[in-house]
Amino acid sequence: MNLRTKIVTLAIVPLLTALMLVAFAVRHQERDLARRERLLAEQTYMAQRRSELRSYVDLAVSVVRPLYETGKDDEAVRAEALRLLAALDYGDDGYFFVYDLEGKSLMHSRQPELVGQRLWELRDSAGRPTIQQLIAQARNGGGYVEYEWRKPSNQQMAPKLGYVTILPRWNWMLGTGLYLDDIDTAMHRLDQQMSANLTTTMLWIVGIAALGIAVVSATGLLLNLSEHRVAESKLRQLARQVVQSQEDERAHLARELHDGTSQTLVSAKLLIESAVDALERGRQAVPAALAKALQRLNESLAEVRGISHRLRPALLDTLGLPAALERLGAEFGDEGPIGATVSIHGSPRELPQEVKTALFRVAQEALTNVRKHSHATQVDIALAFDARHVRLDITDDGRGFDEEAVQADPRSGIGLRNMRERVAAIGGQLDVHSGKTGTSILAEVALDGAEAA
Repeated sequence: MNLRTKIVTLAIVPLLTALMLVAFAVRHQERDLARRERLLAEQTYMAQRRSELRSYVDLAVSVVRPLYETGKDDEAVRAEALRLLAALDYGDDGYFFVYDLEGKSLMHSRQPELVGQRLWELRDSAGRPTIQQLIAQARNGGGYVEYEWRKPSNQQMAPKLGYVTILPRWNWMLGTGLYLDDIDTAMHRLDQQMSANLTTTMLWIVGIAALGIAVVSATGLLLNLSEHRVAESKLRQLARQVVQSQEDERAHLARELHDGTSQTLVSAKLLIESAVDALERGRQAVPAALAKALQRLNESLAEVRGISHRLRPALLDTLGLPAALERLGAEFGDEGPIGATVSIHGSPRELPQEVKTALFRVAQEALTNVRKHSHATQVDIALAFDARHVRLDITDDGRGFDEEAVQADPRSGIGLRNMRERVAAIGGQLDVHSGKTGTSILAEVALDGAEAA
């Protein structure tokens, strides 16, 4: 084996090993992120469905309440109530149903052939007594029940989430439900998109690996310190692409929550507010359940918006890093008990996307560490601009930590390592100083270098 072959081999083997490890780490992290994002999306979707169902039933109860509260129990009053409920269909597969507490179907707008039948012994494919479950839940004060039922739009059995309540004086169970098969479809699309993103990232890694091998093979004996710097630069670029891929995925999910789920919640909120306004204009008392439903809808909307904001704050892309840091500090201080101040020095300027994202994530990670470990009473965030640099300084008055021990223990200091990697990926430098009087984290990035990169 000649000298050239030895040098090429010694250069290629470490490069391939490093890229394989990076590929493994990227694949693992992206799959973990995809799993957590899928779980979050599914939980959010189910929470939206539950809130929507309860709102529908509350609306149906409010429609028949004027008849119910008259105290009359004759057949004419009940027939009018059933007529009103039958007219409340929504969507292709949305309808209300009414049974008496012995399992007799009194109203089913999509399957009128069931009306008058006693379905007490009806069971689904798993052997569960469907009507008995619904009536039992209604007797217990109302709530959610999962069961199987025929879907009107395709006449196929499908999983369904129902919400039922009871009208005790009339001996009625009133409810509605939403079919859940579309959740699987939505989750399948999300899985496909995440899989495509993972494949794209792997192709990037393979392409960079192929390019690195070609460069090493072509240069041969000319490998020297400059080639080492080139390889380091390429690995840094790869790390930047991995981080950017994660940020893109966060931004995508945040947009999905904001443009999809949030808009649905807002639409439902407007419908309820319209119903409340109509009752008030008709000088009718607004049911307490309707007001409570509106309150819960507002809480769900705030929670979805909070999740979207934490995934990717819109201020970072619209108003820039200073505004995003001020919002982050204000939210941190509002959560208590640690106070937070944010100060901006120099003339703010527009930063490259990767620079402001990295610095914002450093601030997020630092505040998380302060809250979990520092026992501080105050944290100060300072962002400074000059002609060629931007500096982010985060200082607290906590108890500090042993820097050497943290660096030596691979099970601790993960947040600090993540911060260092993020700053290094954009060509910056991160300095950490900690003692008994507190901890200071300083991230500095040369703007010319970051823009050139």
